[in-house]
Amino acid sequence: MKIAVIGMGAIGGLVAAYLKAKGVAIITVGKLDQKKAVERDGFVIDGVRGHSMVYFDIKPRLEEKVDLAILTVKTQDLRDAVDKSRDFLSQSLILTTQNGVRADKLLSIMLNKENIISSIVMFGATYEPFNKVVHNFEGNWLMGRPFGPNDEKVKEVVEFLKIAFTSMEVENILDMKWTKIFVNFSNCLPAVLGLSMQEAYANIEICKLALRLLKEGFDTVENIGIKLVNMPDFDVEKLRGLTLMSLDEAAPIYSKIMTHLSKEPLYGSILQSIRRGRISEIDFINGEIANQAKLQNMDARLNNRISELVHLVESSKKFLTVEQVLTEMEKTAKLSPGDFV
Repeated sequence: MKIAVIGMGAIGGLVAAYLKAKGVAIITVGKLDQKKAVERDGFVIDGVRGHSMVYFDIKPRLEEKVDLAILTVKTQDLRDAVDKSRDFLSQSLILTTQNGVRADKLLSIMLNKENIISSIVMFGATYEPFNKVVHNFEGNWLMGRPFGPNDEKVKEVVEFLKIAFTSMEVENILDMKWTKIFVNFSNCLPAVLGLSMQEAYANIEICKLALRLLKEGFDTVENIGIKLVNMPDFDVEKLRGLTLMSLDEAAPIYSKIMTHLSKEPLYGSILQSIRRGRISEIDFINGEIANQAKLQNMDARLNNRISELVHLVESSKKFLTVEQVLTEMEKTAKLSPGDFV
């Protein structure tokens, strides 16, 4: 297969580097800053598979037909990415990787939905502009058709990507994407604090707040009638079970999980965007829950407020302290001081 990777951030850079190392013909599409850095110093990968460096000729747009175009830009950047490369994307099989549940539908408006395969990325990576990625931890790469039953093309893509990743075919990819939102819930609090996952969730009070956000999210999707399903190697009921325990019992368990995700500092996708001066994907994670609640005249005030705080940090370029975050969330929930602790 001739492969194009559209978006050379954490996931795109990792995918492109590992596939090229296996001898795959890779076309990379990214930004001018990335092109200059890679031409000068190469593209560097560190982390769980060791150290490596590769060189790419990064293009500003797709300039030829490919067998598979892997879209690794954020949901909010999809339209721009498609507009730049529409002529050749319209002729290619597309693999989406975006967090949240909106990307496939948005893309189907712009391109032929019969060409779209959806995926969920469960491995973790951190992008360091403009030519380095830290591969924090391994994980599955789940794939399936979002608008119909899986077919031979899905199987071909899954088998091909097994040369570098633990790729798997799944039948209910859209249901799993709702579950993946709750995996990504952990991104918002470190983002407003400007901290790594390990630093943020070493604080038990922040862990308690994270569990409250999760519980509100679980309650919202249940009331709406959205059924969350397990993913391979991820049992969503175990995460939900933590939110049903007392905060004093659950918070230390959650802290241990989150602080041991990676030996290297792990910076979530939202914080990575903020650090680069970009709009984050918060509206497609916690903001999705808040939006769904609003459409149903339901209350998801905590997730709505944390989404607002992320946007505040984006615009102000100033991170909040733990005390400021807890105070703001306490006021939002109309709780008395100390209820989060």
